[in-house]
Amino acid sequence: YEFVKRATFSGFDDRDYKNPQPLEILSPIYQADGSEILSMANAGFQNDALVQQKRALPLQKLHWKSLGVEKAADGSQTARFEAIIKIQDTNEQVLKLTKTYKIILGSYLMECNITIENLIDTQQKVRFNLFGPSGLGREGIRSDMRKVVAGFRDSQGQIVSARQDKKAIINAQNKLDKAKINYDIAKKSGVSNEEIDKLKTQLDKAIIKRKLIQPGANLLWTAAVSKYFAAILVPLPDEGKDYCDWVTDKTGQVYNPDGDRKADSGDEAMGLDLKIASRTLAPSGQADSSKTYNFQLYIGPKDKSLFDKNEYYRKMGFVQTVDFMACFCCPAGIIKPLAFGILALMKWMYGFIGNYGVVIIILVFLMRLAMHPITKKSQISMSKMSKLAPMSEEIKKKYANNKAEMNKQMMALYREQGASPIMGFLPMMVQMPIWIALWSAVYASIDLRGAAFLPFWITDLSMPDALYRFQETIVLPLLGWKIESLNLLPIMMGVAFFLQQK
Repeated sequence: YEFVKRATFSGFDDRDYKNPQPLEILSPIYQADGSEILSMANAGFQNDALVQQKRALPLQKLHWKSLGVEKAADGSQTARFEAIIKIQDTNEQVLKLTKTYKIILGSYLMECNITIENLIDTQQKVRFNLFGPSGLGREGIRSDMRKVVAGFRDSQGQIVSARQDKKAIINAQNKLDKAKINYDIAKKSGVSNEEIDKLKTQLDKAIIKRKLIQPGANLLWTAAVSKYFAAILVPLPDEGKDYCDWVTDKTGQVYNPDGDRKADSGDEAMGLDLKIASRTLAPSGQADSSKTYNFQLYIGPKDKSLFDKNEYYRKMGFVQTVDFMACFCCPAGIIKPLAFGILALMKWMYGFIGNYGVVIIILVFLMRLAMHPITKKSQISMSKMSKLAPMSEEIKKKYANNKAEMNKQMMALYREQGASPIMGFLPMMVQMPIWIALWSAVYASIDLRGAAFLPFWITDLSMPDALYRFQETIVLPLLGWKIESLNLLPIMMGVAFFLQQK
């Protein structure tokens, strides 16, 4: 094969409680028409003749000849494949394509390069598309954290990223389809040039919305990620350059084989399409008659400690693939450093405790203890406000027609009783980033995947506790929630919360 059909881990399993198997991280995406989308497959190849014919050659359908596998002394293995493009009528050979894969022993990295060589006596302009990593599986039925991400280096040398989840890609594609239809109708219906220009502007914006871009920044890599794993494709820059300038477009794709309207039946898959810039090859035998495109592919866990230990991973900013649950009141700039700090603390504690369940319990207890003074102030303030409620109501009734005097009397009451509405709310806001960061760290930690708390219950801290598993998945009417098991922890939490409030 001239593409990556499957990639399987030896160190991670698929968490099938009945019959666990090695985790298949990349797999074929089967479409409704029976065709496959495969990682690192080439498509949309064009040269001068094909451009004139307004055609593109799907390279994955060529006959690729295997040149065998070479094993090096360091344990790495290299496989090469070759294909010849010919003119159909004359059978003249015009281009030779060579694709090479190198598997590096003991590493999550794989090298790939594609060489295009001109075989005729005149120059040729060539370009092609490339399917990026695709086919990452969904980690659970309740949530889908799969995304496509691109990493860039900005003008200040900082690594920044752009990302799209399934919903964003589908919405952007729907808007693009609508913009295309409106523009085509307008051109045929004879509306004013001003209206056509307006629709063209909307179409251009919709096209840009589909792409992974960071204005003013240079591309480092693109990736398809799930909750715990990432497949990161790094296009290597040409010699003498600091960044790759031959990948022009990076577009996320959502594949929905059964075509369900909500795209949530479980067969959906995500991937990346890369458009490679055109290149003019010199006539055969000359210095620039061939061009080699080099890539590196990381297929492994989203683990900050792993990324930090490896200088190359750190330099490329692979840590940008790790996602946390930020919100409008607690942006990523606040949550991310807190969550990474909590993850580091958890790893340190695990070193001498040896059970992540116990680590989480101790960590929550310590945080509760540290924030007790703030919590206490909030509770005291809310208690005072509750006691003042009858007096507040009297003031509101007495000065119902005079808002200014009512506010004045309310503030006087608060000062007299030593109460403040803001003191009940502010301490809660101070605590929110910490609790969100703790929850995010626990939710995204690769170390918790498959880690047991007890041998008979909560055997995987990254999954629902599953006291009893149902034979079939239950879908709740109206809500659409999918339930695989009876989980005791939410019931216990509900009871504890009720007693606490009581």
